[in-house]
Amino acid sequence: MYNRADAILGWSLTSASFDGPDTLLTETRVCQPALYVHGFAVFSLLREKGLLPKIGAATGLSLGELTALASANVFDFETGLRLVARRGELMQKACDATKGSMASLIGGERSTAEQLCKDCDVEMANLNCPGQIVISGEAAKIATAVEKASTMGFKMVKQLNVAGAYHSRLMVSARDAYADFLKEFTFRQPEFPVYTNTTGKSVSEPEAIKAALVRQIVSSVLFEDCMRNAQSENKLSKFVECGIGKVLAGLVRRTDKSWAAISVSEYQEIPENI
Repeated sequence: MYNRADAILGWSLTSASFDGPDTLLTETRVCQPALYVHGFAVFSLLREKGLLPKIGAATGLSLGELTALASANVFDFETGLRLVARRGELMQKACDATKGSMASLIGGERSTAEQLCKDCDVEMANLNCPGQIVISGEAAKIATAVEKASTMGFKMVKQLNVAGAYHSRLMVSARDAYADFLKEFTFRQPEFPVYTNTTGKSVSEPEAIKAALVRQIVSSVLFEDCMRNAQSENKLSKFVECGIGKVLAGLVRRTDKSWAAISVSEYQEIPENI
Protein backbone atom coordinates (compact mmCIF):
# COMPACT_ATOMS: atom_id res chain seq x y z
CA MET A 1 0.00 0.00 0.00
CA TYR A 2 2.85 2.40 0.79
CA ASN A 3 4.50 1.61 -2.56
CA ARG A 4 1.24 2.48 -4.32
CA ALA A 5 1.07 5.71 -2.34
CA ASP A 6 4.63 6.67 -3.28
CA ALA A 7 3.83 6.16 -6.97
CA ILE A 8 0.66 8.27 -6.80
CA LEU A 9 2.22 11.10 -4.81
CA GLY A 10 5.47 11.26 -6.77
CA TRP A 11 7.50 11.39 -3.54
CA SER A 12 8.33 8.87 -0.82
CA LEU A 13 5.62 8.82 1.80
CA THR A 14 7.23 5.59 2.99
CA SER A 15 10.46 7.40 3.82
CA ALA A 16 8.65 10.33 5.42
CA SER A 17 6.54 8.00 7.57
CA PHE A 18 9.24 5.60 8.75
CA ASP A 19 12.55 7.45 8.39
CA GLY A 20 11.55 11.02 9.23
CA PRO A 21 12.69 13.49 10.24
CA ASP A 22 9.75 14.11 12.58
CA THR A 23 9.63 17.75 11.52
CA LEU A 24 8.64 16.62 8.03
CA LEU A 25 5.47 15.04 9.40
CA THR A 26 4.41 18.37 10.92
CA GLU A 27 3.92 19.76 7.41
CA THR A 28 0.25 19.62 6.45
CA ARG A 29 1.00 18.41 2.91
CA VAL A 30 2.90 15.40 4.36
CA CYS A 31 0.95 14.75 7.55
CA GLN A 32 -2.45 14.33 5.90
CA PRO A 33 -1.42 11.64 3.36
CA ALA A 34 0.57 9.87 6.09
CA LEU A 35 -2.44 9.68 8.40
CA TYR A 36 -4.75 8.57 5.59
CA VAL A 37 -2.52 5.77 4.32
CA HIS A 38 -1.75 4.46 7.80
CA GLY A 39 -5.39 4.51 8.90
CA PHE A 40 -6.62 2.80 5.74
CA ALA A 41 -3.85 0.19 5.94
CA VAL A 42 -4.89 -0.72 9.50
CA PHE A 43 -8.56 -0.90 8.50
CA SER A 44 -7.71 -3.12 5.51
CA LEU A 45 -5.68 -5.51 7.67
CA LEU A 46 -8.50 -5.86 10.19
CA ARG A 47 -11.02 -6.53 7.46
CA GLU A 48 -8.78 -9.03 5.65
CA LYS A 49 -8.40 -10.97 8.91
CA GLY A 50 -12.18 -11.13 9.30
CA LEU A 51 -12.18 -9.02 12.45
CA LEU A 52 -14.76 -6.55 11.12
CA PRO A 53 -17.57 -8.85 9.90
CA LYS A 54 -20.25 -6.21 10.42
CA ILE A 55 -19.51 -2.51 10.38
CA GLY A 56 -22.40 -0.53 11.80
CA ALA A 57 -21.09 2.95 11.00
CA ALA A 58 -17.93 5.00 10.60
CA THR A 59 -16.67 8.49 11.22
CA GLY A 60 -13.36 10.29 11.52
CA LEU A 61 -11.90 13.44 12.99
CA SER A 62 -11.19 16.05 10.31
CA LEU A 63 -8.90 14.30 7.79
CA GLY A 64 -10.12 10.97 9.21
CA GLU A 65 -13.50 11.52 7.59
CA LEU A 66 -11.85 10.82 4.23
CA THR A 67 -10.42 7.58 5.61
CA ALA A 68 -13.89 6.62 6.81
CA LEU A 69 -15.36 7.34 3.37
CA ALA A 70 -12.70 5.23 1.65
CA SER A 71 -13.42 2.43 4.12
CA ALA A 72 -17.09 2.62 3.13
CA ASN A 73 -16.09 2.37 -0.56
CA VAL A 74 -17.32 5.85 -1.48
CA PHE A 75 -14.08 5.98 -3.49
CA ASP A 76 -11.09 3.65 -3.79
CA PHE A 77 -7.80 3.97 -1.91
CA GLU A 78 -6.01 5.67 -4.78
CA THR A 79 -8.74 8.25 -5.31
CA GLY A 80 -8.86 8.93 -1.60
CA LEU A 81 -5.12 9.55 -1.52
CA ARG A 82 -5.41 12.07 -4.34
CA LEU A 83 -8.22 13.83 -2.47
CA VAL A 84 -6.18 13.88 0.74
CA ALA A 85 -2.98 15.06 -0.93
CA ARG A 86 -4.73 17.97 -2.64
CA ARG A 87 -6.53 18.89 0.58
CA GLY A 88 -3.22 18.98 2.42
CA GLU A 89 -1.56 21.10 -0.26
CA LEU A 90 -4.39 23.64 -0.30
CA MET A 91 -4.58 23.90 3.47
CA GLN A 92 -0.79 24.30 3.68
CA LYS A 93 -1.02 27.12 1.13
CA ALA A 94 -3.77 28.81 3.16
CA CYS A 95 -1.67 28.48 6.32
CA ASP A 96 1.31 30.08 4.60
CA ALA A 97 -0.83 32.99 3.40
CA THR A 98 -2.37 33.80 6.79
CA LYS A 99 -1.29 34.23 10.40
CA GLY A 100 -3.49 31.77 12.20
CA SER A 101 -3.40 29.76 15.40
CA MET A 102 -5.48 27.41 17.53
CA ALA A 103 -5.98 26.72 21.23
CA SER A 104 -7.51 23.94 23.29
CA LEU A 105 -10.05 24.56 26.03
CA ILE A 106 -10.34 21.79 28.62
CA GLY A 107 -13.01 21.39 31.27
CA GLY A 108 -15.55 24.00 30.20
CA GLU A 109 -19.05 24.14 28.77
CA ARG A 110 -19.82 24.44 25.07
CA SER A 111 -21.93 27.54 25.74
CA THR A 112 -18.99 29.21 27.50
CA ALA A 113 -16.72 28.45 24.54
CA GLU A 114 -19.34 29.88 22.18
CA GLN A 115 -19.41 33.12 24.17
CA LEU A 116 -15.61 33.29 24.18
CA CYS A 117 -15.52 32.90 20.41
CA LYS A 118 -18.13 35.63 20.00
CA ASP A 119 -16.25 38.00 22.32
CA CYS A 120 -12.85 37.44 20.66
CA ASP A 121 -13.96 36.98 17.03
CA VAL A 122 -12.57 33.44 16.72
CA GLU A 123 -14.26 30.15 15.85
CA MET A 124 -14.84 26.72 17.38
CA ALA A 125 -12.79 24.32 15.29
CA ASN A 126 -13.27 21.03 17.15
CA LEU A 127 -15.88 19.80 19.60
CA ASN A 128 -14.17 16.53 20.43
CA CYS A 129 -15.93 15.30 23.58
CA PRO A 130 -17.51 16.80 26.70
CA GLY A 131 -15.10 19.37 28.10
CA GLN A 132 -12.67 19.32 25.17
CA ILE A 133 -12.99 22.08 22.59
CA VAL A 134 -10.49 23.62 20.17
CA ILE A 135 -10.78 27.21 18.91
CA SER A 136 -9.23 28.66 15.77
CA GLY A 137 -8.60 32.05 14.19
CA GLU A 138 -6.14 34.87 13.65
CA ALA A 139 -3.07 34.43 15.85
CA ALA A 140 -3.49 37.74 17.68
CA LYS A 141 -7.16 37.02 18.40
CA ILE A 142 -6.38 33.51 19.63
CA ALA A 143 -3.80 34.98 22.00
CA THR A 144 -6.47 37.32 23.35
CA ALA A 145 -8.94 34.44 23.65
CA VAL A 146 -6.41 32.33 25.58
CA GLU A 147 -5.93 35.14 28.08
CA LYS A 148 -9.66 35.72 28.45
CA ALA A 149 -10.48 32.00 28.70
CA SER A 150 -8.35 31.68 31.81
CA THR A 151 -10.92 33.85 33.62
CA MET A 152 -13.98 31.95 32.36
CA GLY A 153 -13.76 28.71 34.34
CA PHE A 154 -11.87 26.39 32.00
CA LYS A 155 -9.60 23.94 33.82
CA MET A 156 -6.84 24.26 31.24
CA VAL A 157 -6.22 26.54 28.27
CA LYS A 158 -3.33 25.92 25.89
CA GLN A 159 -2.26 27.57 22.65
CA LEU A 160 -1.38 24.84 20.15
CA ASN A 161 1.75 24.50 18.03
CA VAL A 162 0.07 24.26 14.64
CA ALA A 163 0.76 25.59 11.15
CA GLY A 164 -2.42 27.65 10.94
CA ALA A 165 -6.07 28.19 11.77
CA TYR A 166 -7.70 24.99 10.55
CA HIS A 167 -11.49 24.78 10.36
CA SER A 168 -11.92 28.55 10.35
CA ARG A 169 -12.59 31.30 7.83
CA LEU A 170 -8.84 31.62 7.29
CA MET A 171 -9.15 28.43 5.21
CA VAL A 172 -11.65 29.93 2.72
CA SER A 173 -9.15 29.90 -0.14
CA ALA A 174 -8.54 26.18 0.44
CA ARG A 175 -12.28 25.50 0.60
CA ASP A 176 -12.99 27.22 -2.70
CA ALA A 177 -10.13 25.53 -4.55
CA TYR A 178 -11.08 22.14 -3.10
CA ALA A 179 -14.67 22.54 -4.30
CA ASP A 180 -13.39 22.95 -7.86
CA PHE A 181 -11.02 20.00 -7.48
CA LEU A 182 -13.76 17.62 -6.30
CA LYS A 183 -15.77 18.24 -9.48
CA GLU A 184 -13.34 15.91 -11.27
CA PHE A 185 -14.36 12.89 -9.19
CA THR A 186 -17.34 10.55 -9.03
CA PHE A 187 -18.37 9.30 -5.59
CA ARG A 188 -20.50 6.27 -4.68
CA GLN A 189 -23.02 5.80 -1.89
CA PRO A 190 -21.34 4.39 1.24
CA GLU A 191 -21.65 0.70 2.07
CA PHE A 192 -22.44 1.64 5.69
CA PRO A 193 -23.41 4.95 7.35
CA VAL A 194 -20.65 7.56 7.53
CA TYR A 195 -21.16 10.49 9.89
CA THR A 196 -19.90 13.84 8.67
CA ASN A 197 -18.07 16.31 10.90
CA THR A 198 -20.01 19.34 9.66
CA THR A 199 -23.40 18.19 10.99
CA GLY A 200 -22.73 15.10 13.11
CA LYS A 201 -25.22 13.23 10.90
CA SER A 202 -24.84 10.46 8.34
CA VAL A 203 -24.76 11.45 4.70
CA SER A 204 -25.22 9.07 1.77
CA GLU A 205 -25.81 11.01 -1.45
CA PRO A 206 -22.54 11.41 -3.39
CA GLU A 207 -22.95 15.13 -4.07
CA ALA A 208 -23.90 15.76 -0.45
CA ILE A 209 -20.73 13.96 0.64
CA LYS A 210 -18.67 16.22 -1.60
CA ALA A 211 -20.38 19.31 -0.20
CA ALA A 212 -19.69 18.14 3.35
CA LEU A 213 -15.99 17.63 2.62
CA VAL A 214 -15.78 21.14 1.19
CA ARG A 215 -17.60 22.74 4.14
CA GLN A 216 -15.51 20.83 6.65
CA ILE A 217 -12.38 22.82 5.73
CA VAL A 218 -13.88 25.98 7.25
CA SER A 219 -16.46 24.47 9.64
CA SER A 220 -16.45 23.11 13.17
CA VAL A 221 -15.59 19.42 13.53
CA LEU A 222 -18.51 18.00 15.53
CA PHE A 223 -16.79 14.77 16.51
CA GLU A 224 -18.75 14.32 19.74
CA ASP A 225 -22.02 14.66 17.82
CA CYS A 226 -20.79 12.13 15.23
CA MET A 227 -20.07 9.58 17.96
CA ARG A 228 -23.35 10.13 19.79
CA ASN A 229 -25.48 9.89 16.65
CA ALA A 230 -23.60 6.89 15.27
CA GLN A 231 -24.12 5.05 18.55
CA SER A 232 -27.77 5.98 19.10
CA GLU A 233 -28.84 5.25 15.51
CA ASN A 234 -26.89 2.01 14.98
CA LYS A 235 -26.55 0.49 18.50
CA LEU A 236 -22.82 -0.04 18.07
CA SER A 237 -21.22 -2.66 20.32
CA LYS A 238 -17.70 -1.27 20.07
CA PHE A 239 -15.71 1.58 18.54
CA VAL A 240 -12.49 0.57 16.75
CA GLU A 241 -9.90 3.29 16.13
CA CYS A 242 -7.72 2.58 13.09
CA GLY A 243 -4.60 4.73 13.01
CA ILE A 244 -1.82 6.34 14.98
CA GLY A 245 -2.19 6.53 18.75
CA LYS A 246 -5.18 6.14 21.04
CA VAL A 247 -6.62 9.66 21.04
CA LEU A 248 -9.97 8.88 19.42
CA ALA A 249 -10.65 5.86 21.62
CA GLY A 250 -10.03 8.16 24.57
CA LEU A 251 -12.55 10.66 23.23
CA VAL A 252 -15.10 7.86 22.88
CA ARG A 253 -14.67 6.84 26.53
CA ARG A 254 -14.84 10.43 27.77
CA THR A 255 -18.07 10.93 25.84
CA ASP A 256 -19.73 7.91 27.46
CA LYS A 257 -17.95 5.62 29.92
CA SER A 258 -20.27 2.74 29.02
CA TRP A 259 -19.01 2.62 25.41
CA ALA A 260 -16.32 0.08 24.54
CA ALA A 261 -13.42 1.31 22.41
CA ILE A 262 -10.09 -0.10 21.26
CA SER A 263 -7.21 1.30 19.21
CA VAL A 264 -5.13 -0.51 16.60
CA SER A 265 -2.15 1.35 15.17
CA GLU A 266 0.26 -1.40 14.11
CA TYR A 267 0.33 -5.07 13.17
CA GLN A 268 1.45 -6.23 16.61
CA GLU A 269 -1.63 -4.64 18.18
CA ILE A 270 -4.15 -6.58 16.09
CA PRO A 271 -6.32 -8.56 18.55
CA GLU A 272 -7.49 -12.14 18.07
CA ASN A 273 -11.07 -10.91 18.02
CA ILE A 274 -13.00 -7.67 18.29
